[in-house]
Amino acid sequence: MLAFENQNIEFKQEYVTDIRKEVMGFANAEGGTVYVGVRKDGAVLGINDPDGVMLQIVNSLKDSLAPDIMPFVRVNTVEIEEKQVIEIDVTTGTNRPYYLREKGLKPSGVYVRKGSSTQPMTEEGIREMIFQNSGRSFEQCRSMNQELTFHTLRTEMQRRSIEIGPSQMRTLKLIGEDGLYTNLAFLLSDQCETTTKVALFQGTDKELFRDRKEFKGSILKQLEDVYQFIDLINKTKATFSGLDRTDRRDYPEEAVRESLLNSIVHRDYSFSGSNLVNVYEDRIEFVSLGGLVSGLELKSIFLGVSQSRNPNLAAVFYRMRLIESYGTGIGKIERAYKAFPFRPEFETAKGVFRVTLPNRNEEKESEGQVLENTGGDISLNEQKQLIVQYAQENGSVTRKEVEDLIGAGTTKAFRLLKELCEAGKLEQKGRGKLSAYLIK
Repeated sequence: MLAFENQNIEFKQEYVTDIRKEVMGFANAEGGTVYVGVRKDGAVLGINDPDGVMLQIVNSLKDSLAPDIMPFVRVNTVEIEEKQVIEIDVTTGTNRPYYLREKGLKPSGVYVRKGSSTQPMTEEGIREMIFQNSGRSFEQCRSMNQELTFHTLRTEMQRRSIEIGPSQMRTLKLIGEDGLYTNLAFLLSDQCETTTKVALFQGTDKELFRDRKEFKGSILKQLEDVYQFIDLINKTKATFSGLDRTDRRDYPEEAVRESLLNSIVHRDYSFSGSNLVNVYEDRIEFVSLGGLVSGLELKSIFLGVSQSRNPNLAAVFYRMRLIESYGTGIGKIERAYKAFPFRPEFETAKGVFRVTLPNRNEEKESEGQVLENTGGDISLNEQKQLIVQYAQENGSVTRKEVEDLIGAGTTKAFRLLKELCEAGKLEQKGRGKLSAYLIK
């Protein structure tokens, strides 16, 4: 009788298809041995047709497990207590995690040995094992989803007259040395799980929310869809000098384009969060996860230093002529605001990088400044006095009434009411459009 099962030993009374999970579990952990022909309590029963069973085992492992696990498996017949037993000796694999082909890189398809049992891995555990055992960046690691389609990628490549067959996908690092799709392929595929969320706010903070949209699919599709959405809300203001008319959009198109590209190309996709675009009345914020690449400081990027976190993704975008060269995006954003008094802002914190584009057509007002749309004779302080007086005489005041009272737009009316509340002169009752402001 043999010893009981443990971290490195598993008993099977006879051949069953689940043997492949035990072998995988050992290869994904510290190795071990599976004995076929031994009962769970260690009693040796033997195998009647060891050659036939060994052939079943070998074929099952070859056909059902990926990547190829056979270099780390040795199947032999050994004699124990004068009976024929099959010994499957497994060493730790170098291409972990190994998984069931029909299930893929997901908890139902990846098993690991823990104690005396073989257990499914969590998604976090699978990602960590891929990263640890690849020694490569996230974009180079094996994709957990191998059932990928590339309709958007092929359409965009064809539009640019770029061939995109299997050989090109290998060259572009969408297919790894093991013949499997990489995370780069996953990002460019129609199944990409990373999304971009765009939020529109009324005013200059997040107190009043107007709209939210989430863009999905290939990051190429998200890039196009998000840019088109921002383009729709990027208003144009006309100014006149004599008979000459000048049209100026709220945000320079090139600055929007470069900020959006920056948030997609340089983010850390090992984080599961979405790309974020926050649109206020006076600015747009592009927020991407990951912060700066380790070793770089914010001032480094203004010196022209560029170290891409996703060089293979940047190479694909470069080939598609979406970017010209590395490290030029920040300069383009700054040049787009060269003749404008308010400059773009670039901020970094742990795990986050943010680009803020100011609205070129949004007037920056101070307390004593006279407003153009009130005929040039009513200052902000005087407007606030009118609002307070109106609330005293009528019991309350609404934002719409403020707009009519002082001839201001929605944003300015809301801002004045908020400042009066912060000064302790008014008190808000209700939320959103139903809000009323009372004397405090």
